[in-house]
Amino acid sequence: MNDVLATPTVGDGYGHLYGISTGPGDPELITLKAARLLSECPVVAYFCKRSGAGRARTSCDAHITEGHQELPLVYPVTNEIPHGSQAYRQQIETFFEEAAEAVARELRAGRSVAVLNEGDAFFYGSFMHIYLRLKDRFESSVVPGVGAMMAGGALLPHPLMMRDDQLRVIPGTMDENDLRAGIDPQRATVIMKVGTNLPLLRHIVKDLGLEERAWYVEKASMPEERVMPLVEAPDGKAPYFSMVLIPGPGVRA
Repeated sequence: MNDVLATPTVGDGYGHLYGISTGPGDPELITLKAARLLSECPVVAYFCKRSGAGRARTSCDAHITEGHQELPLVYPVTNEIPHGSQAYRQQIETFFEEAAEAVARELRAGRSVAVLNEGDAFFYGSFMHIYLRLKDRFESSVVPGVGAMMAGGALLPHPLMMRDDQLRVIPGTMDENDLRAGIDPQRATVIMKVGTNLPLLRHIVKDLGLEERAWYVEKASMPEERVMPLVEAPDGKAPYFSMVLIPGPGVRA
């Protein structure tokens, strides 16, 4: 992977592909490097729904000017059909193929492209699907960012990790058996993509005797953020930007 400090190339050669991590939602949590590269790249691409520009694009409003060419990558589906279904997989794979080719056209024309990604680009990020399709064809760099996990951890009344604590990160979309196996009382645990499994996670945490350690965080760093003990979390489906955090058992002063 090439040095992320390299100046974007615009000219007769190919452009440079940048995966720009935009942080968890607070515009002030965008890194200086991300802001600099955004100002230098002529093309800014971002993932979004049909109904709006998306959180990553919104976080970067202050850094995108009229001089930028914007390239929205609009998801064909989000939650309309089950993610595990064949129909969803076919549509989303086709989308990533088409999105990668749209970015590739700009790169072949000599224009560097900054692809925005919520949180960190290589931590459950959509950018990785573009990167894996283009990394062997174009020079590429990834700019790391503040992940939602760290933004959520900063809201807790005690550290997520301390001393010899170990951390496990798991997706909340797994079935009950896998979720139970993934939550280890002897480790700190972060559960991303909570979704419809919020009531199930609350039940599992209670069974494991972790009620006093488990926290529910919703939309960390955003104006509408919420943080509460998991036992007090609302019933029903959790919003997309939500997680469960269980700090490690390490000794705390």
